[in-house]
Amino acid sequence: MLPVNETAIVLGLLAIALAWPVPLLLARATWPPAAPVLAVALWQSIALAGGISMIGSLLLAGLQPFGDDLWSRIGGAARTIFAGPLPPGVSLLNAFLLSAAVLLTAHLLLNLALTSVRSRRQRHQHMELLRLLSSPLPDVPSTRVIDHPAPAAYCLPGARSVTVLSEGMIALLSPEELDAVIAHERTHLRQKHHLLLDAFRSWKRALPWFPIATRAQDAVALLLEMLADDTARRSSGDPVLAGAIRIVDETGSAGSALGAPKDRRTPEQRRDALLAREARLTTGRRTVGPALRLTIAVVTVLLVVVPPVLVLTS
Repeated sequence: MLPVNETAIVLGLLAIALAWPVPLLLARATWPPAAPVLAVALWQSIALAGGISMIGSLLLAGLQPFGDDLWSRIGGAARTIFAGPLPPGVSLLNAFLLSAAVLLTAHLLLNLALTSVRSRRQRHQHMELLRLLSSPLPDVPSTRVIDHPAPAAYCLPGARSVTVLSEGMIALLSPEELDAVIAHERTHLRQKHHLLLDAFRSWKRALPWFPIATRAQDAVALLLEMLADDTARRSSGDPVLAGAIRIVDETGSAGSALGAPKDRRTPEQRRDALLAREARLTTGRRTVGPALRLTIAVVTVLLVVVPPVLVLTS
């Protein structure tokens, strides 16, 4: 077991690595489109491990003078807060680091809660508008149509989740392509992709000064689109789904909004995402070798396990 100071330093260095170079390398890697499930899991482990490492580093450094192990230090710090006095060796730096750990934890959790509440409220309001401005699509349950010439398709999670299509989308696509789009959107609903996106939106809002938070959100959003494509392509086939994506690209549609009626991406970002999805379907399926797949899985598990173990055993 490492000394507290060394453990705090290790966790701090790990937090820095997971906040900048590691996500940057992952965002530039070429393998994620071939294994979107693994890539999404790795992005989640990076975010989780980065947060735990950052908070753990501050917490261990701040608690060091309060006891001999983690739990005695926490108990000593709690007794000091309510009864005093400060034990020998406690400095202003210790108080600052401990306060930073508590405030950062509260900041991250509060942003997660607020993002979740805000998203649910927005989806509820949008659902109310849909009931007024759309009509059911005949013979297709849980699907509604809005009278608008621009092609658009998105899903709206909720107690009664729906897939929403525009008249423009229905007019442009063949029945097979329309079925592929509906299957794509229903995959988002069935796999609860909006919950994962809410978590990454929360991370971005909590740490807006970290450019990597934006990169992570964009990368995960594209990977979730590819996951939904993988389900739709099983029934429709790659050419049909690629054709639907190509039509959306040529008409400049925003495509799927993943439950967020307002797509905040720029037109260039939307088009780049559509082109990446189309290329993935038309250039042949790439695969990830077993050695790389195993390495990614092991790294993902280690990122989730190691930081908490370092904190709890210090």
